[in-house]
Amino acid sequence: MPDIGSVWGELGGDPALLARVSTVVRPGALPARLPVRELARACVGACALAAAELGAHRAGRAGVPRVTVDDGAVATAFTGERHLLVDGRAPQAFAPLSRFWRTADGWVRTHANYPHHRARLVRTLGVPEDPAAVESALRDRLTLEVEETVYAAGGLAVALRTPAEWAAHGQAAALATRPLVEHVRLDTTRARALPPLDGTPLLPAAGLRVLDLTRVLAGPVATRTLALLGADVLRLDAPHLPELPDQHADTGFGKRSATLDLAVGGDRFAELLAAADVVVTGYRPGALDRFGLSPEALAERRPGLVVAQVSAWGAYGPWGGRRGFDSLVQVATGIAAVEGSPQRPGALPAQALDHGTGYLLAAAVLRALTEQAYGDAAGRGRLVRLALARTAAWLQDGSHRPEDGAAAHGAGADGAGADGGEAPGAGGRVAPYDGPAPWLAETDSPVGRLRYARPAVSFADGPHDWARPPGLWGADAARW
Repeated sequence: MPDIGSVWGELGGDPALLARVSTVVRPGALPARLPVRELARACVGACALAAAELGAHRAGRAGVPRVTVDDGAVATAFTGERHLLVDGRAPQAFAPLSRFWRTADGWVRTHANYPHHRARLVRTLGVPEDPAAVESALRDRLTLEVEETVYAAGGLAVALRTPAEWAAHGQAAALATRPLVEHVRLDTTRARALPPLDGTPLLPAAGLRVLDLTRVLAGPVATRTLALLGADVLRLDAPHLPELPDQHADTGFGKRSATLDLAVGGDRFAELLAAADVVVTGYRPGALDRFGLSPEALAERRPGLVVAQVSAWGAYGPWGGRRGFDSLVQVATGIAAVEGSPQRPGALPAQALDHGTGYLLAAAVLRALTEQAYGDAAGRGRLVRLALARTAAWLQDGSHRPEDGAAAHGAGADGAGADGGEAPGAGGRVAPYDGPAPWLAETDSPVGRLRYARPAVSFADGPHDWARPPGLWGADAARW
């Protein structure tokens, strides 16, 4: 069962600090057969504790600020893209060709939100960009054949597997040998000293420069969190691959956004890298290597750097170089089968693999910075690496549970009693969940009037919101 203690251990944190965390348990938030609420709570709680720890060190405080993890705030943040309104308009979560499709022998799920992925899908199938045509083309094809032919063309389609089928896959075997959070020492160079902090709100990442080379959704969640905590986050995108406007509005809080063609803008990137403290990458493994942006190359060019890398399937195994998204990882790893029915696959109540991995990535960066500046072996460049499919394995390591309140007697698999209650642990409490309204806010921005989910990361004297709303995509200069 996912819990903050296990993930805090994965991050190398002091177990004594777990006493600083209290929980507001809200049965009914993020209902699922798998322990999604527990995973979400653990990821956000670990991130908040890592932030509070770094902030305490930098402010010279004797004790780490208290951390509160509220299931209501966590559930709202994990479904934030569904609550977003732009000038009163609700964004479209998935494009018409991003869905489950029946095949001759099962189900396949496609991802076609981006125009280039959509074009590759329909070109492979030999049909127009029309749901009815795609449905007809897939109905008589075998699931694994669709998966392989679409992938070979650069598109995205994944066959539905049961947990047992995924366990027999080579990629699952590769993931099983890896920790949830990977830590790699990149060099022996001392990192730059972090200046002390004073005043409130306590901003643990203040003064840090973060290069954000990520796209949907885990990476942007991580860098959005670092921006909340005071980091100067500069997101860079290729000019010919614009971000989806609503995706940018959701994940662009606190950041600046610039475009840079790495094929011709190497000198500009080198200038940015020389002054950066952290680089976060979210492209499929190997995609940036040709620009000299592998973790090892980055550390060689900027010794003492913290490199954070997130991918769908991991940077190893037979699927190590594949593209992927949360919805596809759910399908491949058996989650969609568990959450569905014999008639149709299902899905988690949120893109929990993306959001959870994003908070874990931010937590890993914060802990790496703490260890660099204040650990026994201070300094040295570090790589922290996570994968959505590894987070999926962590989620599935916990037993399946009934819906809240389904246990007739005693405790359910998640500690839920007959009333659907849940033991909150020391210093916590149980409260009702009446929906997301208390954790939503509104603001004006260059992209329009926004309704958005407020930050879920919370600790005493910490920030309660981002310092700036998202700006227009690519409108900022590529400089610090």
